[in-house]
Amino acid sequence: AIFEHLQGWPAVNVGEARIALKLEQSLFKYMAVSDSLQRTMPSQIDLNKGQPLAYREATLLSNPRNAELKGEVDDKYMYSMDNRDSHVHGWISSKSGTGFWVITPSDEFRAGGPVKPELTSHAPGTSLAAFFSSHYAGPDFGVKLKDGEAWKKVFGPVLVYLNSDDSAGGGGGGGKALWEDAKRQMNEETRKWPYDFPSSPDFPRRHERGSVTGRFLISDWFVDSNDFPAKGANVGLASPGKMGSWQSESKGYQFWAVADEQGNFTITGIRPGTYSLHAWVPGFPGDYKYQRDIVISSGKHEILGDLIYSPPRNGPTLWEIGYPDRSAAEFFVPDPDPALANKLFLNRREHKYRQYGLWDRYTDYFPTRDLIYTVGASDYAKDWWYAHLNRRIDRGNGTAEYAAATWTVEFDLNEVDVAGLYILRIALASTNSANLQVWVNNPNAAEASPFMTGRTGRGNAIARHGIHGQYLFYSMEIAGSQLRKGRNAIYFKQTIVLNPFNGILYDYIRLEGP
Repeated sequence: AIFEHLQGWPAVNVGEARIALKLEQSLFKYMAVSDSLQRTMPSQIDLNKGQPLAYREATLLSNPRNAELKGEVDDKYMYSMDNRDSHVHGWISSKSGTGFWVITPSDEFRAGGPVKPELTSHAPGTSLAAFFSSHYAGPDFGVKLKDGEAWKKVFGPVLVYLNSDDSAGGGGGGGKALWEDAKRQMNEETRKWPYDFPSSPDFPRRHERGSVTGRFLISDWFVDSNDFPAKGANVGLASPGKMGSWQSESKGYQFWAVADEQGNFTITGIRPGTYSLHAWVPGFPGDYKYQRDIVISSGKHEILGDLIYSPPRNGPTLWEIGYPDRSAAEFFVPDPDPALANKLFLNRREHKYRQYGLWDRYTDYFPTRDLIYTVGASDYAKDWWYAHLNRRIDRGNGTAEYAAATWTVEFDLNEVDVAGLYILRIALASTNSANLQVWVNNPNAAEASPFMTGRTGRGNAIARHGIHGQYLFYSMEIAGSQLRKGRNAIYFKQTIVLNPFNGILYDYIRLEGP
């Protein structure tokens, strides 16, 4: 698809673009999104007979034709995937032994970069090729064109792939073979990208594209006195913009690579144009942006040499919570309400966050007090929740109100530099209409808090079963005079309580000394 807005045309905002394919539900009942996300799905009739839940996409299957589905929750957001992990998904028909697959061989035209979550396949019998949407990013995400602005973008090509196996049934046996064949075909399409067959001059062929290579290094004196390779660094090109702008960029194209153990990276198949080079490194907070924009010419290879990223660092790490990778996956995720569970995700830690209704579980686990995390004694995998949620207050008759929850981090200091400056680093994996307020050592001093993020984020990752969304990073200064020798406490309060979906997904928290 080629989208075009000619010079002189009036302003327009496009919030979402995707190809939607709906299959015959009597044939295609088994869905496969990844190796571990595969199952028999409900039909439209099952959904119509079900009980509506907190929003229209979520249904409790109270009377499905397939009795095995009874009592489960279905919600299309449960099967969302990051762009880079979603290149093939679809359906299997046990009746005809046929597989139907949507294959997206490249992420270059997908908005928001490689870790932008998007919908995939879902009930009833639907498969999507998502190009851009506000999901997990907020209503400001999308293509916003000014009056008279000229713009053109090629989305795709994407492939609809059909395969067959007479032994296919319910995802086992031949069904597994269909899935494995679909993955094989996806790898073949990825290898062939950029395709040679499109005849449009707006789609450059392989020999008309350029490439970039370099080595990405980290400079962090606390970790190593010398610069060292940024193993696993995500390095990408996106339309010119400020640091971190790639995650909200939708008008242009993006090209990404992951650095090897020595920090070497090569980005190929780049359309000619001018780009900003961005990067982020698992294990280190913050964003990197190269000091100058890079011009890619047809058939040319750019050699950048060594790029050095100095992640935020003021002083030595006194303590830290989590692992900085722009996700809340390492933190504790509660079990779902047994009456609102999806069996596919039970006893599978990597998928627990996909369950419905987790926003109301905080109060069940903390009925009388809020979360307290003690540095040196607590374990963030067990004791720090994946989401800072509001406290539910039941009012009877199925109604509830919500109140702010204040989390506490307790820690000991053997000595304090009262004249020094301490820095609290706060990396957020996602926010939804949330305001984070942070203060030190006086539980009743919230109103005097010197640090507030202000209202941020509208990606709704909590309601949409996400583990991350739009990344945010903050640094809070703490005067040494505010701390004391021995036990200290830092308080974290999410102050907006309009509904259960106001909240924060943390990525990483670190206190640095002077």
